[in-house]
Amino acid sequence: MRNGKMKKVLCLLLVGVFLVGTCFANGAAEKGPSAPVKSAGPVEITFWHAMGGVNGEAMVAMVDEFNKNYEGKIHVNYEFQGTYDDEFSKIQASGGNYPCDIVQVYDIGSRYMIDSGWIVPVQKFITSDKYDISQLEPNIAAYYTVDGTLYSMPFNSSTPVLYYNKTAFKEAGIDKVPTCFEDVYEIASKLKIVNPDGSVKRYGFGMGNYGWFFEQWMGKMGKNYVNNNNGRGKNYATAVDFDVNGGGLAIINVWDKVLKEGIAPYLNQGNNDAKAAFIAGNTCMVLESTAALKSLLLNVGDNFEIGVAYFPSINRNDVGGVSVGGGSMWMMNTGNEARMNATWEFLKFMVSPEMQATWNAKTGYFPVTVAAANTATFKENIAKYPQFQVALDQLHSSSPKYAGALLSVFSESRQIVQDYIARLANSELTPQATLDGMAKDINKAITSYNLVNY
Repeated sequence: MRNGKMKKVLCLLLVGVFLVGTCFANGAAEKGPSAPVKSAGPVEITFWHAMGGVNGEAMVAMVDEFNKNYEGKIHVNYEFQGTYDDEFSKIQASGGNYPCDIVQVYDIGSRYMIDSGWIVPVQKFITSDKYDISQLEPNIAAYYTVDGTLYSMPFNSSTPVLYYNKTAFKEAGIDKVPTCFEDVYEIASKLKIVNPDGSVKRYGFGMGNYGWFFEQWMGKMGKNYVNNNNGRGKNYATAVDFDVNGGGLAIINVWDKVLKEGIAPYLNQGNNDAKAAFIAGNTCMVLESTAALKSLLLNVGDNFEIGVAYFPSINRNDVGGVSVGGGSMWMMNTGNEARMNATWEFLKFMVSPEMQATWNAKTGYFPVTVAAANTATFKENIAKYPQFQVALDQLHSSSPKYAGALLSVFSESRQIVQDYIARLANSELTPQATLDGMAKDINKAITSYNLVNY
C-alpha cells in the first residue's frame, strides 16, 4: 500500500509539472514572439562556361546581376572550364555524374548532348511554364531543335561573315563587295600588291583553314553535310553526304584554286593567323565570325575602315543559307526539382531582352531574343557599330531549314577536314584524294561511335 500511494503521488507531481510547464510556455508565447526559424538559404546551382577574356568578363557580370536580383532565393556559382574543347571533354569524362546544373556547350557538341541522356530538354520547361518560344530568333532556335523539341537554350550565337578593308577598296576604285568566290578571285587580284623582287607585299584575300567554313559552305549550297536529314531526323547520321552530293568537291576545288593561283596564302589551321594578317593590313579580306567584330574594330583602330559583307558562297547561284555557331546552355538532369526550377529561372534571365542586348554590346554575339532589338542598349550599340547590322540581315535572310548538321563526332570531323586541307595545301593530295580521305576518315569515326552508343 505504501509503495502504491507513493507511485500515485509521483504521478500527480509529474502531471503537475507538465501542466505548469505547458502553461508557462503558452504564457511566454503570448507575451512575446517565438525565436525566428532559420532560413534554409537560396537554392545553389553550378554553371560551367567556356568564355574567357572580354567575353568571360561579360558573362560574369550577367551572372552577378542575376545573383543580385535573386538574392536569398537562387545563387549561381559560375566556374570557367577553359576552351570549348576542354569543357566538353570534362562533361564527357563525368559519365553523367552531373558536376554542374548548367553547362555551356558549343554547337557541334549538340548531337552528343542529346544522345547522352544526361540532359533535360528546355522544351519541358517551356511547355510547363507556357514560355513564349517566339521570343527567340527562329533561325537560332532552329539549330537546337529536333523533331519540334528545343533541347538547349540558345545563348552565344554567331555566323561567319566577310570582313574587308574598306579603305583599300576605295583606294583601288572597287565599289562592290564579293558575294561568291568568282567575285573574290576578281577583287583579290586587284588588291594584291607584289614587290619588285616578286614577293607579295599584300594579298587581296586570306582565310584560315577552319572546318567551320567547310560546314557553312555546304549550307550555303543548300546541301547536307551528313545523311538522314543532316542528322536531324529520328534516325541519326550514319555517313557523310558531302562526298556524294557534289558539295565537298566544289569546296575543295575552291581551296585548291585559291592556294595554287596565289589568290591567298595558306594561313594555317584555325583562324587566328588569318585574323592577325587582316588586322596587320597584310590581307584585305578575311572570313571570320560575327562575334569577332568588336575585337577587330578595337585592334584595327584608325588604321583603316572595316566593312562587313555576307559570307561568300561557293557558286554565284547558291540558294542556301548560313547556320549559327557559338554555343547554348544545357540543363543537366540532376533529379533535384528545386535546382532544376532554379536553373530554368536563370536561363530565362540570361535570354531576357535587356541581358541579350547587353551581351551583344559587350561581345558581338547575336542577341538571341527578338525583343532585344527594341532596347536602348541595342539601339545605341548598333548606332555606334553599324557594321553589325549586316550580320543581323544575313541571319534573318537565311531560312531555318539551313540550320546545319547534327553529328556526335563533329569535333573529330572538323579536325579531319582541317588535316586534309593542310595536306592539299602542301600539294600532297589532289582535290579528289582530299575528298575521299575526308569522307573515309569521318565515316570511320561515325561508325565507331554508332556501334558503341546506338
